[in-house]
Amino acid sequence: LYQVLMTLTSGILVLTPLGVFGYALFVTAATGLSVVMALLGYMAAVSLGLLVHGVLVLPALLFLLTRRSPWAFAWSMRDALGLAFSSASSSGTLPLTLQCATEKAGIPPRVANFTLPLGATLNMDGTALYEVVAVLFVAQMLGDLSLAEQVVVAVTALLASIGAAGIPMAGTVMMVVVMGAVGMDTEAVLVILAVDRPLDMARTA
Repeated sequence: LYQVLMTLTSGILVLTPLGVFGYALFVTAATGLSVVMALLGYMAAVSLGLLVHGVLVLPALLFLLTRRSPWAFAWSMRDALGLAFSSASSSGTLPLTLQCATEKAGIPPRVANFTLPLGATLNMDGTALYEVVAVLFVAQMLGDLSLAEQVVVAVTALLASIGAAGIPMAGTVMMVVVMGAVGMDTEAVLVILAVDRPLDMARTA
């Protein structure tokens, strides 16, 4: 059974890029280049949100609460940030994050060993931001939403990000769950998959 499941999973992973390319080509042929421009706007919105959060909000919190230099702290965590960006997996990066936090950033092991595994599971800010923007993007692509519906989608996406698996594309899986919960067409998520990998890397970091 294990071998069957692994073969099935490997086959899906091999065929996924082809399927995403085909769907993106179909949507582009049906709607013209407007979907490409919309995706560029979507990528810009997610990137801007991650930039503001990662470069302004988190460093400000670090400085206000600990009086430590955010740039020195980021430099001490550079190995973990680099691995998070390249692997797009917060769980896979966790051992190196713990090592950098305790050995280079000077965080007490008892604090790091408790907060980092908890944060890698529950406090996934990048995934939360991405899911809200992505679900609202898909919702608006499929049709106009009332303000109340947008609030419901945003709150549901935020809640779904809590406890999302720390593996590549976990946020996308949770986004499909959110879309299904509010009765949206989940096939539209394939359009986002065409540009998901670089955004996944950024939000993991």
